[in-house]
Amino acid sequence: MQVTRIENMLRGVTVGCGFFSRIQMESWQRVTGARMVAACDLDASTADAFARDFGIKAYTNLDTMLDAEGPDFVDIATRPSTHVPLVEQIAARRLPVLCQKPMAETWEDACRLAAIARQTGIRLMMNENWRWQAWYRKIREAIGQGKIGKPFYYSMQTRNNDGMGNAPYPNQPYFKDMPRLLLIETLVHHLDTARFLMGDVEEVYCQTARLNPVIRAEDFVLILLRHKGGVRGMIDGNRAGRPDEAGPAMEIARFEGFENTIRLRHSGEVSLGGERMFSPDGMPGYRGDSCRATQQHFVDCLASGDEFETEATDYLKRTVAVVESCYRSAAENRPVMIAEMAVDNR
Repeated sequence: MQVTRIENMLRGVTVGCGFFSRIQMESWQRVTGARMVAACDLDASTADAFARDFGIKAYTNLDTMLDAEGPDFVDIATRPSTHVPLVEQIAARRLPVLCQKPMAETWEDACRLAAIARQTGIRLMMNENWRWQAWYRKIREAIGQGKIGKPFYYSMQTRNNDGMGNAPYPNQPYFKDMPRLLLIETLVHHLDTARFLMGDVEEVYCQTARLNPVIRAEDFVLILLRHKGGVRGMIDGNRAGRPDEAGPAMEIARFEGFENTIRLRHSGEVSLGGERMFSPDGMPGYRGDSCRATQQHFVDCLASGDEFETEATDYLKRTVAVVESCYRSAAENRPVMIAEMAVDNR
């Protein structure tokens, strides 16, 4: 379904006015072909402050906002437990949706979310911004051009010590009580980026631990991966250790081929065989301007009718299924094939 608007300017609204919504709204202001006109949050003071800061209208009820504004699309930036009912509500109006990850709290609800989009025919894109970080687009380009030869191994290591102490995750304190945490909330980014760079994941072996006893779920994860085609990788993350250096990239990474190696630093700098091939110096926005690039892709695809890179059903089968396989692997202490995850099409 292609969406067009007079003067090629689409009008959007956002649901949720929390911490990350503010990051996203900054980037929406730099997207070509769309503008955000209103925001909704259950907390009136939060919605009002958000609206004042960004020069848009505030609402506390989604239906009221949709009736009043008649938008061309909706951006959902709320907790995963709300995604299914929100998408159901919006799908009844046949509006396209850009929905924040995690897709849902459970595999069953993620399957339900994708099924809603298929059954109603709405366009539903998961807001998976990591693959849109400028350094990963450059790395993908270099690998595709054969600059490291045939790849055979990669590693990604991410650290953030905001998860320790009695009041962890100060920017998003609800993380403390999530039933599943590091894999579904953070490392889903790295798993999706790994399959973006190296192709579909075929098998995982995962171990998890909880380092901070005051939180509910895992904050330490090790994953070994095997991709179709034979590339192997390791993703290693925790919310206790400090990163090696400050910078916009949350992780360091290494991609090895038979002819050369690409390295990513926390600075966002990418080197090929020790020679710098990309630097994000002076780049605006969040982590290599990835939010704006994601939003621009969404808007461009609405206008052209092209497929989203992270269309909901595809993202479910090729990224969320990998996350769920990691949880199964950790619980059963065995390698898990991604094909074991059956998609519920009801």
